[in-house]
Amino acid sequence: MKPSRALLTLLAGLLGLAILLGALSALGVRLPPALQAFWWGLLLALLGAALVDAGRLRQVPTPRIERQLPGNLPLGRWSEVRLTVHHDYPRPLQLQVFDHLPSDMAFEHLPQRVELHPGEQTQFAYRVRPLLRGHFVFPQCEITLPSPLRLWRARRYLDLPQATRVYPDFARLYGAQLMAVDDWLSQLGVRQRPRRGLGLEFHQLREFRDGDTLRQIDWKATARKRMPIAREYQDERDQQIVFLLDCGRRMRSQDGELSHFDHALNASLLLSYVALRQGDAVGLLTFAGEHSRFLPPVKGPAQLNVLLNAVYDLHSTQQPADFAAAADALLSRQRRRALVVLVSNLRDEDDEELLAAVKRLGRQHRVLVASLREEVLDNVRQAPVQDFESALTYCGTVDYLNARANLHERLSAHNVPVLDARPSELGPELVSRYLAWKKAGAL
Repeated sequence: MKPSRALLTLLAGLLGLAILLGALSALGVRLPPALQAFWWGLLLALLGAALVDAGRLRQVPTPRIERQLPGNLPLGRWSEVRLTVHHDYPRPLQLQVFDHLPSDMAFEHLPQRVELHPGEQTQFAYRVRPLLRGHFVFPQCEITLPSPLRLWRARRYLDLPQATRVYPDFARLYGAQLMAVDDWLSQLGVRQRPRRGLGLEFHQLREFRDGDTLRQIDWKATARKRMPIAREYQDERDQQIVFLLDCGRRMRSQDGELSHFDHALNASLLLSYVALRQGDAVGLLTFAGEHSRFLPPVKGPAQLNVLLNAVYDLHSTQQPADFAAAADALLSRQRRRALVVLVSNLRDEDDEELLAAVKRLGRQHRVLVASLREEVLDNVRQAPVQDFESALTYCGTVDYLNARANLHERLSAHNVPVLDARPSELGPELVSRYLAWKKAGAL
């Protein structure tokens, strides 16, 4: 409990009056004795009223508050949390409410002043924006009650423990279920390349058409029907994709509000959604983290929820990336041929170790190395050089990018495809590469 602004103002007024009376007495001005008695009467009356008001405030019951918190929140996006205040006050009352949030969440519209009316429930909302993924607890809610005479304010805490999970930014993925995959991909800027050749999975028999090749003719069916019959093929659907996700220190680089690791998660979920809609199976293996996590490839829309629940609390660590150990772990768990998407932030010192690990994986699987490139490097390279300091920065950036390019060229020379993309472009680039390979039957 602490004094309100009204009580402090009254005390300040009495203090100012006391100083004025004292100054007049010091100057020899004769004041009526009743004036001092009046001042003391005001002071005693204020103190008495304050004591009575404080006692009445202690007897004011604490209102009940319910919090409507979503069970999961998307990372970096604003979400609404609603509070409902229940009370039994016979007269209108204004109080201040502040909900205690985890430290890694930004918020708006807190604290709020709420007007309570007799016989009514009061509901209001505020917005939160998670800055980190993981499991978070909202511990309690704080209210500030005014006394009946508005001379005191009491701060009371209501225990309202409630938990929520912060997932990667998957809102666009779920929203995409309402539209066709092709339309959704076109909105993302992903271009599907024309299909070259034929699929590998038989679909149906049909009449021979212009543009069909002689290889498509089914001679037995042609002899039975006494007319040209062609086989029609479609892209293979029963394929597997496994993400080999680097959780080490290189993925801690920041681009905007998200780290490279968060961008990699978003891109992996984006490609997972597309692959699952195409009928393929998707799995995951992490390395260089506190604990390695493995999800075997599974088909079906429910696998996306499994992936989300498996990665929502993953965070990058200070450990170095051990590509050899990651290859051993994957080869021991994934026997069937799959498309392995290795997502990391490559450095020039990775040459020998990475190449050896990728070669071992390539004997059994199709491997795609996705390397994230810091956007600040492109910005520095395009910025004008105006002084010696900026010239040094430019030269260092170009030297670093050349070293990365040399590593990518060495991998490509050993038939290891490399996708070098900025974090914000990684998702569409992965989807575009996946669709191109699937159309060409290269998976």
